[in-house]
Amino acid sequence: MGKSKHLVVALAYDGLCTFEFGCTVELFALERPELGVDWYDFQVCAVERGPIRAAGGITVQARYAPGLLKQADTIVIPGWRGADVPPPPALLAALRAAHARGARLCSICSGVFVLAAAGVLDGLRATTHWRYAEQLAARYPAIQVEADALYIDNGQVITSAGSAAGLDMLLHLVRRDYGARVGNLVAQRLVVPPHREGGQAQFVPRPMPPDEVGRLTKLMDWLRRHPAQPHSVATMAERAAMSPRTLQRQFRDATGMGPLEWLTRERIAIAKDLLESPLPLAQVAERAGFGSEETLRHHFRRLVATTPGAYRKAFLVAESSVD
Repeated sequence: MGKSKHLVVALAYDGLCTFEFGCTVELFALERPELGVDWYDFQVCAVERGPIRAAGGITVQARYAPGLLKQADTIVIPGWRGADVPPPPALLAALRAAHARGARLCSICSGVFVLAAAGVLDGLRATTHWRYAEQLAARYPAIQVEADALYIDNGQVITSAGSAAGLDMLLHLVRRDYGARVGNLVAQRLVVPPHREGGQAQFVPRPMPPDEVGRLTKLMDWLRRHPAQPHSVATMAERAAMSPRTLQRQFRDATGMGPLEWLTRERIAIAKDLLESPLPLAQVAERAGFGSEETLRHHFRRLVATTPGAYRKAFLVAESSVD
């Protein structure tokens, strides 16, 4: 097969996690001519011979053998058949070789155990479904396990929590590769929110009363529409008709972070969108709510691990490569 586009390869194995696999297919395999970009090439690679039985009584027939991993630019492990089931040594060797040549490795849910067994997560942060987190940390102490994250992007190796969090991670990859505009269009077609930060909590530990859920949702939507206005915990609490203490608690229950940190991350997401336009950096900082270029740079480095200028430059290079 020709090798001109970015090749995404999803692993298939007996006991395949159907939902996670389906999310991967939905993101990368569909034709998307409306986007106006050179979309991914997508293939499925069978980890082993024999019938590949997926959850739900489905049988999958994959066209390619593990040799295809030598050509892959991105490899997605859509879960694994069991946290206690050791991956085949040949697969681990192929993943290590792919990692060594610079391929991007991604896992959803229990797929992290495959990456951990391959040794490519040693010394890195990683996440998985919350019910596997303690097991992963105990078995692989060299990995910094963060049980509360939706996904963690280490650059070359990306891990996500269970099920729907994999979809968040995959959309994050699209945004990385093609920018916010394309990522938002893909999310719109999927009828899902365009972007959830990886640091958002996997689940709400305590249920909130319906009236508080409604007030918090309305507040979040209003803050997204008015990022440039000055906001404090006190002003947010007043708008939501809550006490500051209740607001702090509800934000942590719903997102895993306080309201000011949540707002900063939302402003960063807005700044990313604006950086993909020719708007001067000072206006980007003002419209996103940071007030000054210095403040924008500070939070951009902290949360994106790069500078606004470098992000804009990388986006322009990505845009020119798909023209």
